[in-house]
Amino acid sequence: MVVGAGTAGSVIAARLTERPDVRVLLIEAGSATALPDMAIPVVWPTLLGSSASWGDQTVVQDFTGQTIPAPRGKALGGSSSINGLTFARGHRSSYDAWVDQGATGWGFDDLLPYFQRSESAPERDPALRGNVGPLTIGPTPEPSPAVLAALAAAVGVGFAAADDISGGLETGFGLADVNVKNGERESAADAYLRPVMRRPNLDVVTDSIVSRLIITDGVCTGVIYSTGAVTTSAAAMKEVILTAGAIGSAQLLLLSGVGPAQHLAELGIDVAVDLPGVGANLHDHPMSTVLYEAAEHLTTNPANVWGQGIGLVQTDNALDGPDLQILLISQPYRAQTLPGTDNGYAIGFSAVVPHSRGTVRLASADPIAAPVIDPNYLSDPRDVEVMKVGLRVAREIGRAEELSAWRGAEVQPGRPLHDEAAVLEYLRESLLVYFHYAGTCRVGTDDLAVVDLDLRVRGIACLRVADASIMPSPVSANTNATVYAIAERAAELIAG
Repeated sequence: MVVGAGTAGSVIAARLTERPDVRVLLIEAGSATALPDMAIPVVWPTLLGSSASWGDQTVVQDFTGQTIPAPRGKALGGSSSINGLTFARGHRSSYDAWVDQGATGWGFDDLLPYFQRSESAPERDPALRGNVGPLTIGPTPEPSPAVLAALAAAVGVGFAAADDISGGLETGFGLADVNVKNGERESAADAYLRPVMRRPNLDVVTDSIVSRLIITDGVCTGVIYSTGAVTTSAAAMKEVILTAGAIGSAQLLLLSGVGPAQHLAELGIDVAVDLPGVGANLHDHPMSTVLYEAAEHLTTNPANVWGQGIGLVQTDNALDGPDLQILLISQPYRAQTLPGTDNGYAIGFSAVVPHSRGTVRLASADPIAAPVIDPNYLSDPRDVEVMKVGLRVAREIGRAEELSAWRGAEVQPGRPLHDEAAVLEYLRESLLVYFHYAGTCRVGTDDLAVVDLDLRVRGIACLRVADASIMPSPVSANTNATVYAIAERAAELIAG
């Protein structure tokens, strides 16, 4: 039984049902019908506020004094059906950090076969990249001339050019891979799930909310879910696998009495097992942009994604590996509270291995109530320092000679930032986030680990978690490619 048909759930359901002796029930809160705009890469931001997103908000963040939208996928394919379509592994150093934290067997070299298994990347080195996986990926076929100029500008100011910045081994700047096939988005549902929906050993139930895990004497025996007004108790023949994402999987564990005992007791939830790590360690990538008006009209190809180029930079604050991502964006992407331009481009920057940590908690014992999401963005001063460097690097690239043919006015910040107070004020007003939620059910061996090295929930038999929530610390990239690898490995572990 698999709860959540997002990226991880689609992969696991498809892989497990390759075996005719295994039967899978896959339960998804969203609709089975894809929204038409899901197929069109360039319109992805409109999906964040659609019926295919849960539409949550964070609590007020101390850094900004405001709440921040917290979209996450509610559809077959989950967030892979509504995200910005960048498909990149993090640098190997960010996975090897997992091993340093006790997640033996989850380093970059351990995950590499599973990265390769998920993808078909015909333009990349087959020794590093996959070539027979379900998901077809590669760089944007017709990148924006402003992005190409920005890549040249990055090299011009002293950064290295990378052959495959999405591969996990390089720093520097290059065109990022994207999950676009024949001009349309290819989500996890498109690549893995929809081609196998007719398998007789796969049952997919959509528009259904799982309210609780059934846990008896320390064993998870099934789930309770509701489809409209009808409530169903479903028994698992072998295991229950949570693939509802870093927000949803933590929320469901808490609703089922698995989590910090004090928090559960405050809400009147009977404690099945006291696991203080459930809902802790939430991390996401903070982001801001520098925005430029284009000197000439930039045409928009509907098949193009926005973030076409990536830079990975190791700042002086980093202990090992890159800690700053620069994103070269073909559209005028900015915080919507700031003025902008319709004809422009942006250079984004992110503290891509942040130290800040937040929480997912319950507002009440009601499964319909929205969870309390607190990513605690930029609460650690080290992350603020990286963002300061990112702002400087983005403006340096933006002002380089190689971009002069495309550069109009700098719209954001659009003013001098002469002192510390001015820089911090811009970071506050321009803060965007990536919605790369992870870490709330982390893998490991210490007392705060939620799942063991085989992704089994500690203290509960026949229950695993296999999604972004198991990441002990952030990966230095957009997270979707990593979730595919986690799910591919999980499917192998579950199958034995």
